[in-house]
Formats: sequence, C-alpha cells, structure tokens
Amino acid sequence: MPAQTDFPLEPADTERLANLAGPFDAHLRQIELRLGVEIANRGPVFRIHGRDAETVRRTEALLRRLYDETASEVFDAQAINLRLSDANVAADEDYAPQEVAVKVKRGTVRGRGANQGKYLHAIATHDINFGIGPAGTGKTFLAVAMAVEALNEARVQRLVLVRPAVEAGEKLGFLPGDLSQKVDPYLRPLYDALYEMLGVEKVAKLLERNVIEIAPLAYMRGRTLNDAFVILDEAQNTTIEQMKMFLTRLGFGSTAVVTGDLTQIDLPKHVKSGLRDGIDVLRAVEGVSFTFFEARDVVRHPLVARIVNAYERRDAKDNETGPSV
Repeated sequence: MPAQTDFPLEPADTERLANLAGPFDAHLRQIELRLGVEIANRGPVFRIHGRDAETVRRTEALLRRLYDETASEVFDAQAINLRLSDANVAADEDYAPQEVAVKVKRGTVRGRGANQGKYLHAIATHDINFGIGPAGTGKTFLAVAMAVEALNEARVQRLVLVRPAVEAGEKLGFLPGDLSQKVDPYLRPLYDALYEMLGVEKVAKLLERNVIEIAPLAYMRGRTLNDAFVILDEAQNTTIEQMKMFLTRLGFGSTAVVTGDLTQIDLPKHVKSGLRDGIDVLRAVEGVSFTFFEARDVVRHPLVARIVNAYERRDAKDNETGPSV
C-alpha cells in the first residue's frame, strides 16, 4: 500500500541542504531512482512518497544519515552511490521502475514500452549495464541519450563511445587515409546518434576538445576512465579478452553501457563472442544490470520486427533439426 511521510532535517542550513540535494537536485533524483520513491522538499521539510511504509522508512533514515554527513563532507554523485551501496540499498525487482525522462537537444526522450523504460532505469541506477537484443530496439540510441544528459548535467566529464572494428561479412580491402579515416566507417552509427542529440556543430566542438571521444575498441587497452560515460556498441563482435579488457577500464564516477545483438556475430566461427561469455559470467554480479530486448521492442518500421521474428523462427528450427542445405 502506498505510504507517505513528512519530516524536517535539522538544524536547518541552506548550504548543507544544497549539498544533500546536489546540483539541480541530482542527488535526490539518484536516490529516487535507486529506491523507487518520490522525494520533495520545501527548505528543510521533506516529503517522501513510496510504494509501502518500509521503503518510505528506509529512505527517511538514509536522508537523515546523509544530512548528518553534510556537516563534514561535500557530496558528489559517486559519494551518493557509495553510500547507497554501503547501506545495501537496492531497488526491489517486483515493482515498476520510476520512469526516466532524458532531456536532450531534440526534446525529452522516454522509453517506449516496458523494456526500454527498464533499460533507462537500469542505466540510471547501475555502473555497468548490458542492453542485448535485435537491431532497432533503441539500445544504442537510448544509451547515447543518457550519456548526453549526464554530460549536460556535469555528472561526467566526458563521453567515450567505442566499437570493435570487425567487418560485417564483406571484405572491405585496403582503405586509403590515415588510421582515423580507416576506422571511421565502423564508428559512423555513433556519430549519427550524437548528431541527433546535440547537433553537428556542437559535436564537432566537443570532439575537438576531447570531451567526446569515439574510438575503436583497441584504443581502450591500458587506460582507466574516471568520471566518464562509456558505451561499447556492437559488443557481440568482441572476443572474451576484449570484453574483459573493456569492463576493467571503468574508474570512479563512471558508467558503462554495453550493447549488442547475439544474432549478428561477425567473428570467425571458432571464436566465442565476448558478449555471450559476459552474460554467462556476470549475470550474478551485483551492480551489473542486464536488459534483454525482443522483436516486439523494435521501434523502426513495423516490417523490421516481422523480419527479426522470421529469422528467429528459422534459427530455432535449425537448432532443432540442423541447418538446411
């Protein structure tokens, strides 16, 4: 049964209240998303609305502890996340997640359907996220939208968008130009998503200042990425070693999103996909989220969903009877 409580945080102190709430109430939003509650305040008086009395009680206790700490510490998003983890505070799996609305240049982006809503909520509340499913389900688009919002709100200092440079079946042969020009065709879909979110001119400026970095996966080796939003796209084409290398690049204050489609693996037949292996290894690891999309989640032309379904039926039949010659 829904519950609500009102309480003051004392002693009333404007600077401490601002520290608790964060810039543009970002810290309160972080807690809301993690716990599935709504938090409002007028000065030092707070109101919590939640799905049950126990959740409301835990949220009030957390806010009181955090407010006590504001007397001696300045919070950032990472500090709030650590407090939530230390308190073993996690959202229950059996309630509908709070809707996440992403504000970008083109307007407000919201999830279409339950799976996209779950995906956005997972990215907002976890440090490492996997979005797995067929083309057209919005995996990369929504991840880029979340990354752009995090950059606009100064929750991260830069965006790093990564793809493995694997040929999709056809042989491209020798490509002229320098190294960046050779790998650029593989990274073009990431540019397209950024252009839609920010506009061409702003993207060009941010790329020039290295606030946005778009690079092949091989460039990630040996690096540690702090205060960054990192997206690995087309992850089905990573090897096991590459996936492990990528996931261990994550530093403090960073979020990683891994997207891929297990039906479109372009690796040699004898090489196991790092995405498939990652699902097997990491499903039970706390702090890692998985969202699995299906054909019904496709948001492109309706025919795309029917095409995906047709291939899935054929693959299921081949698995039962063996591939037809």
